Amino acid sequence: MFFTCFRPFVMFAAGLWMSVVEAGIVLNTTRVIYQSSDKEASFGVHNSGGGEILLQSWLEAPVKDAAASTGVAANLPFVVTPALARMAGGSRQLLRIIYAGTGLPQDRESVFWLNVQEIPQTAEENRLQIAIRQRIKVFFRPDGLKGDPLAAPETLQWRLLKNDVLQVDNPGPYHVSMLKVSTRQGTTELVSLESQMLSPGQSLRLPLMHKSGSTPLRLSFISINDFGGQVAYQATLDNGHTAQASKAQ
Repeated sequence: MFFTCFRPFVMFAAGLWMSVVEAGIVLNTTRVIYQSSDKEASFGVHNSGGGEILLQSWLEAPVKDAAASTGVAANLPFVVTPALARMAGGSRQLLRIIYAGTGLPQDRESVFWLNVQEIPQTAEENRLQIAIRQRIKVFFRPDGLKGDPLAAPETLQWRLLKNDVLQVDNPGPYHVSMLKVSTRQGTTELVSLESQMLSPGQSLRLPLMHKSGSTPLRLSFISINDFGGQVAYQATLDNGHTAQASKAQ
């Protein structure tokens, strides 16, 4: 019994002598918009730490389970350069994404995950290194798409179905990223989502947590625009009617 209790204490005590070296990469954007007429899309990475690191970057197609990522780039029509870059402490690196020119739909946006990962140098004895992989979305936007991407949240079509389900349709060619989707009837919340992205042409059905009856519901959500800004929207939902949200005053 003595040794069973003593072992965690020894591990904790050893941890007191172990210094931690944390990842220090900082991206200068939260998303990348790649207009198809551009030769490339670029963004900056800053090594805010004091030590030298090796930076690895690659693109992935979106998957339902981010944990299923293998860290190996899929066969996508893009090149990320440099794929590997050595960065001194405090230095900056420009990363470029280059499209091959073919292979993606031209009537709607496509979305991918960009992974940027720090590979630390070999640690000294009694040093714990924490490598962090950051992931941001890359939206490939063909030229000539109809509508304004900044107005895409206002084109979403919301309606209440007879079986107490809220349906939202995205009829446009742009992705719409939303935060804090909420539907209330008075003070009672019927739908609550922390985050959701609707792809072009996608429909989503959200069961109501309580019976709604005939009283109108109040819809609210926050949309993330091309610049990473958050814009609030709201709408009133009536049974049997399709509604579109407008910017909250």
